[in-house]
Amino acid sequence: MARKKLFWTICVASLACVASAGALFYLQPTWVLGHIQELRMRATGAESRQVMIDGHRIHYYVSGPADGAPIVLVHGLGGRSEDFVSLAPYLVRSGYRVYTPDLLGFGQSEEPPNATYSISDEADVVEGFFDAVGLTHTDLGGWSMGGWVAQKVAVDHPERVKRLILMDSAGLTVPPTWDTRLFTPTTPAELDQLDALLMPHPPMVPKFVAQDVLRISANYAWVVKRAVASMLTAKDVMDDDLPSLKMPVLILWGQLDRITPLSEGEAIHLLIPQSRMVVASGCGHLAPQSCSSEFGPAITRFLRTTYARPHEQTMMTGE
Repeated sequence: MARKKLFWTICVASLACVASAGALFYLQPTWVLGHIQELRMRATGAESRQVMIDGHRIHYYVSGPADGAPIVLVHGLGGRSEDFVSLAPYLVRSGYRVYTPDLLGFGQSEEPPNATYSISDEADVVEGFFDAVGLTHTDLGGWSMGGWVAQKVAVDHPERVKRLILMDSAGLTVPPTWDTRLFTPTTPAELDQLDALLMPHPPMVPKFVAQDVLRISANYAWVVKRAVASMLTAKDVMDDDLPSLKMPVLILWGQLDRITPLSEGEAIHLLIPQSRMVVASGCGHLAPQSCSSEFGPAITRFLRTTYARPHEQTMMTGE
């Protein structure tokens, strides 16, 4: 009788937990999904840390052996350090010390109201991050806007960048062919349009999830808008500066990218004589996430090579 009572007690408690979790997910799905991504990041062995840079709190993750060769990965517009949760393990398994900072205004970093969130200012944050964690000479990678920031750092401080990795990167004088206001969607229809730009085959988003995403988007839209406005001035474009780079450069691109089309990657490839390019077929702008099984090995192979062969281009089969 006691065992039966215990059994039913456990069942009722379990159902209550499931119901509570379901209610929480329904009410705050983005919060739940965000914490799941954080837990995934920590499950890879990453440690969550903070540093102060120019008086502002910057959050970052670090993973891999303490004596491993360092590499810093910079996320894109509206992104955060956890965006590299699928890519970082490839580098950790190869023995690298992987740093993934949240840029100023993004992720868990501070959002100062008077910041410009321009490419040049975010590049200063990355340089300050190097100093804060003691990196004098490091490999550097960037995705989308983060790739633009990484280019700026490499051009302004080439002595600090050992090798450069650009993933579906912005940075050229190429006006967007799509409405940049979609980066701060205000309706479910605009959110669907943004998803279609980011992914070749976007999943169907439940209405309650879409509404919560729009609510969160409204909270940080001012940061994104300020960053986009700065980028659209073309003040920090890199066309004229990229040929000056002398370090080995790897360019990784999703063949079906609609945010920064493949033609932009090919233009960057031509501007950097010693660069090597790898294209993942079937992949869009979120290739570092969705096609990490192609990008991860490509990066580790590149890092094991002192110099990339000039203007080599490889097509990889995406999932």
